[in-house]
Amino acid sequence: MSFLGSIFGSPQPREDRSLENPSISLTDASAWRSLFGGGAAFSGELVTEDAALGVPAVWTAVNVIAGSIASLPLHLYKRSPEGRQRAEADPLDRIVHDQVNSDYLTSFAWRKWLVTRLLLTGRAFTFIERGGHGRVTNLWPLDSSRMAIEVRDGRRVYRYRRHDGRTVEYGAGEIIDLVWMPGADGISHVNPLDRNRNAIGLAIAAERYASIMFENGGIPPLALNGPTMSPQAAARASGDIAAALKATRDEKRNVLITPTGYDLKPIGFEPMKAQMLELRKFQITEVARVFNIPPAFLQDLSTGTYSNTEQQDLAFVKHTLTPWLELIEQELNAKLFSDKNRTNFVEFNLDGMLRGDLATRMTAYAQAVNAAVLTPNEARAIENRPAKEGGDDLLIQGATVKLNTVGAMKQESDAEGIPAIGKEKDEDV
Repeated sequence: MSFLGSIFGSPQPREDRSLENPSISLTDASAWRSLFGGGAAFSGELVTEDAALGVPAVWTAVNVIAGSIASLPLHLYKRSPEGRQRAEADPLDRIVHDQVNSDYLTSFAWRKWLVTRLLLTGRAFTFIERGGHGRVTNLWPLDSSRMAIEVRDGRRVYRYRRHDGRTVEYGAGEIIDLVWMPGADGISHVNPLDRNRNAIGLAIAAERYASIMFENGGIPPLALNGPTMSPQAAARASGDIAAALKATRDEKRNVLITPTGYDLKPIGFEPMKAQMLELRKFQITEVARVFNIPPAFLQDLSTGTYSNTEQQDLAFVKHTLTPWLELIEQELNAKLFSDKNRTNFVEFNLDGMLRGDLATRMTAYAQAVNAAVLTPNEARAIENRPAKEGGDDLLIQGATVKLNTVGAMKQESDAEGIPAIGKEKDEDV
């Protein structure tokens, strides 16, 4: 059974804040913003999802975070007395790692969609389809604008309006519900674009101003000063000057002839005086704050150096990705497994993203193997290299001795004329 018909239909206002809901007042500002898909910033720009994605910094932040999480391996594990082990034979492993439903939606595409929805709307829903014995068979993404949440007898109930107009109800255990920032009631959520619309709106306004400036050949708005003229003459003069400016730009001429007794003066701010470049750089920093991402990942390398780039990579993993990964892992583990099956769990593998350069990795592996933390084959497995015979034993350096035995070992070596440590190794052999 395919759910795509009810997932990606035409967008509708959120039913829980819709003006169609009799319980919502006509004076509710959030309901009106929901109806029109966004809110106006102080700059006058209407900040919608499409408008926000038109800001390169927002586009990059969403793409980097969502793409990074989607590219991480997501595996199914089983707890055992020997430790955790991959449960590759379980069909659920293929669902979370490769293909989430029978419509060939890949795990990468599903997770990128999830995180994109979280970053732009603050919430993402997925329906869990189960077969016999309650086993998960498919995961179907749902349009959050069609979802309404109620609480009945202390339990959450999800009411989803399909494209055909039917409303389907789901229990809390049937819906993967990911929330960036919950509302004060614990049921609703905070829309990130709505809460940060002034910062994003300023970025949109700055780009619009720059576009208009360059569309006019880099010439700011002009005022024609001179003797008083009739409205008809003023309109004709304005048209003539606009045509002359266009010809100047198209023909790459630098001379503009003005009527005798009149002169042109720019009005408004010049880009340098208005610090437009500084403003647009600052907007990158503002977007980085909103999405909690290092500016270097938004292609702003003004503060990036050779020495701190690796630290920014670690900061991105620790402070940007890790909270999202914990959110997704805990929700999946809570909803995909029954109370009787708590030995299985899903987890992202961060090893690939935490790798340093080759020299750093080799030094770390050598120290781990010599300290009996890793076997040689375990170190090889991290580098995706095949295991070698005899590489499954833990090794440790034999030259480390107790400090209080050094004196006795020296006396013994002086008496016999051989190094104490060498003698000890011979006896061991």
